Amino acid sequence: MIIAERLKPHVFRLPIEKIRAGYKSDIYFARTKLILERDGRRDRVTMQVFQKRPDAVVVGTDLTLAMLHVGAGRYRDRAKSEALFERYLAAERRLYAAWLELPELDWTAYAPIAREVFDISHELAGLWEPGWRDLSVASLYDGETTAPYEPVMHIEGEYAAFAHLETLYLGALSEGTRVATNTRDVVSAANGKPVIMFGARHQVHEAQAGSGYAAYVGGATAVSTDEQGEWWGSTGLGTVPHALIAVYGGDTTVATLKFDEYINRSPDTIGHLTAKGTPEGHVNVTSLVDFQNDVVNTSLGVAHALGARLWGVRVDTSESLVDRAILRELEKKEGVAVGELRGVTPRLVELLREALDRNGYRHVRIVASGGFDAPKIRRFEDLRVPVDVYGVGSALVHGSGFDHTADIVRVEGRPLAKTGRTYVESERLHQVDWRSLVSEKDWAHSSS
Repeated sequence: MIIAERLKPHVFRLPIEKIRAGYKSDIYFARTKLILERDGRRDRVTMQVFQKRPDAVVVGTDLTLAMLHVGAGRYRDRAKSEALFERYLAAERRLYAAWLELPELDWTAYAPIAREVFDISHELAGLWEPGWRDLSVASLYDGETTAPYEPVMHIEGEYAAFAHLETLYLGALSEGTRVATNTRDVVSAANGKPVIMFGARHQVHEAQAGSGYAAYVGGATAVSTDEQGEWWGSTGLGTVPHALIAVYGGDTTVATLKFDEYINRSPDTIGHLTAKGTPEGHVNVTSLVDFQNDVVNTSLGVAHALGARLWGVRVDTSESLVDRAILRELEKKEGVAVGELRGVTPRLVELLREALDRNGYRHVRIVASGGFDAPKIRRFEDLRVPVDVYGVGSALVHGSGFDHTADIVRVEGRPLAKTGRTYVESERLHQVDWRSLVSEKDWAHSSS
């Protein structure tokens, strides 16, 4: 999915003070900026960004532009800004420590620290000279595919203004491209069936918004946390979890009934969900049915209790277990290798579908999760296994070979690059119109 309308910089809620100070940059880039500023070098360069994977789905270009918008430039008084930033970090740490003491700590003691953080941030902003307006950027859109060594982006401008940002935008492009490409491959294997992104537990929480957006660009239809859906206007979607079933004594039917009661049928909950954008406060009830390692009988029990209110059942059998439905079938057969029957298998899903249909629950959909990746989904689809939705986790966020690289390939308009690299002309790159990304007020402020 190509996203031709770029996300605005404010969407990303970037840690501006830390980006400008080089706090999140590889130290050699922060020191490069320092050297160039102290030596008075204002050389204009062309930075070329590329990656090496065939047919990669690029994501991270909009985030890169946001980083350039808030982070390109310089402080008028570096010594003063460095001292202020150290105070900012110290105050921020005190603020967090004070927050952990609430409610024991009086709010009147917390407020001055919060005010101090704000005041230092305001003072730092007053010292900042933005440089984004002088940058000329040509870039692919998020969602476009790229060949090995094909330029993803050209950034032209005074290098000292954005030298410290390389670590951040390469990381954004590498992470986003990995998730988007993995998701594209999984969605393609799913043959048109919905794919839910269950990758949040496989990454640090700070990565959720970016990975959720990348999965969306790659074709995922839903994500599991609200933050994963933030950039593209969605919210989290999920099923009844094992933990809820455990609290209700391992009774999946009771847990699912409670889920339906308090999520869909409680007036307070309906109002809350509607405020977050869920239509009429309704959540499709999908029960996780492998708690007792007997998905067929568990699913039938839940379907009998909820009837039409049950949207689907999710099969998540551990790859170390053979479900009881399979064991029952093995009692009638010989010569079947048990090792081929562990976890969520084609035959297990077929037995479940047959049982649901036979008992009048054709409306109940089957969600399959647990160890699914593109090859496994492709195998299921080739066998025409009756899965309705796939839930995929680690396969979307892990993997290697998605690293991006940035090289200076021109200095003051003249070709100049390290051996083996050269400027590559690309008609596929789209010139970035800064006026379409920033407010008129921001534009006027930067040019004053």
